[in-house]
Amino acid sequence: MTPSLRFKKHEIIRIAESYEYPLSDKRLMDLKAAVDQRGHLTKDELATITYWKAPRSSGHARKNSEDYVAEITRFAFHTNCERARIETLTALDGVSWPTASVILHFFHQDPYPILDYRALWSVSLEVPAKYRFDFWWSYVEFCRTLASSAEVDMRTLDRALWQYSKENQRT
Repeated sequence: MTPSLRFKKHEIIRIAESYEYPLSDKRLMDLKAAVDQRGHLTKDELATITYWKAPRSSGHARKNSEDYVAEITRFAFHTNCERARIETLTALDGVSWPTASVILHFFHQDPYPILDYRALWSVSLEVPAKYRFDFWWSYVEFCRTLASSAEVDMRTLDRALWQYSKENQRT
């Protein structure tokens, strides 16, 4: 796995500015302060996140109890073990690797990219048959290095990767 950006890094901001996702991410960003203060997600917040990422399968997130959501997300937000952080989130009903990456992207203090077929295509990667930690961690490190060298935050990079694929990938 060797990621390679399909466009020039100096184009990240321009591409990100044309970002048009079907659902606004404003609601997720508005939740951040409360989640940070509390240290975990609520069941309703999890449902909001899963709906934003995968509306058709978001109903499964409501199967989780309030306590379970709080415990799992509290652990994921506070552990120092990267593998435990991402894989623990997938124990929640309705949370796959891509949705777990959304949770980390918006609500963890460290920068995380979102796993999405569009973003992966924009860095010349194929969606694996099954996500594994090594794939995830390589992608995280690549995106962190890219964002840093381009002097953009992870949200800007994520928007650019998604938008570039939307405009250029033949599906």
